[in-house]
Amino acid sequence: MKSHKAYTLAGGMASPRQSMLWKLMIKYKYYYLLLLPGLIYFLVFKYIPMLGILIAFKDYKISLGVWDSAWSGVKWFRILFETEDFWIAFRNTIMISFYKLIFGFPAPIILALLLNEVFSNGIKRLIQTIVYFPHFLSWVVLGGMMFTLLSPSTGILALFDVQSSPVMQPEQFRSMLVWSGIWKEAGWGTIIYLAAMAGINPELYEAGRIDGANRFQLVRYVTIPSIANTIVILLILRTGHILSAGFDQVFILYNPLVYSVADILDTYVYRVGLTMGRYSLASAAGLFQSVVGLLLLLFSNWLARRMGGSGLW
Repeated sequence: MKSHKAYTLAGGMASPRQSMLWKLMIKYKYYYLLLLPGLIYFLVFKYIPMLGILIAFKDYKISLGVWDSAWSGVKWFRILFETEDFWIAFRNTIMISFYKLIFGFPAPIILALLLNEVFSNGIKRLIQTIVYFPHFLSWVVLGGMMFTLLSPSTGILALFDVQSSPVMQPEQFRSMLVWSGIWKEAGWGTIIYLAAMAGINPELYEAGRIDGANRFQLVRYVTIPSIANTIVILLILRTGHILSAGFDQVFILYNPLVYSVADILDTYVYRVGLTMGRYSLASAAGLFQSVVGLLLLLFSNWLARRMGGSGLW
């Protein structure tokens, strides 16, 4: 049988498995056509640029290009780990991401649970529109609004006789980042949770009411367990981005007064690479950030499966 299969493959004939795959592709050809733009996007903008990681192992010079620049091995990684600014940015990234994970991750879950309990569709749509809207505004717009609102001379703070803005105070800047991030993204994050709640079997709620459960008990024993897998998956994905604390937000809001608590790896890579022109060092920092994020993603998925969850794979 093995020799016959090898003979047919060598003779150009497809195996039964290959024939079945080809038939399925023909049958669902329009679905693959719809999928094609997304595949092209990831190929062009995600996978092909990965060749740029070679810069982290070379003494990159623009005049020579990536391929003709001299190899340097792990030289730039040694320099990176000996740089104090890198460790400051690393510490700030971990702290800001940790605060966002602790306070920001539960926010859309709580908001979705509250919206799910609103029986009036009109009121629910109104609330959803209000809480979704900040997501569609760029941090450039929101940053300008925050600078204006938090101004001690012309903003809301002037009504309370506050002399300095949180944007300018190192001890308050991280808290301001976390709460402004919740304001912008919590509403948008509820979409996935509301979709998961929409798939819950209504008979579970009816059985709970028959047993005398109140609304809080229904949320605790029916709603939350039913969306637990969705929560775990999104938590795993969020953990994989623990070293990405939000470049747009920090870059728009930070200033020299708060560099010591606000400079993160993303802004460090931008400043070192594009502003200072040290492309190899910036590439090394970016590669370190990506590798650590991948390891955290794998560890989170493994831990979720060990604890009885489904995980990503």
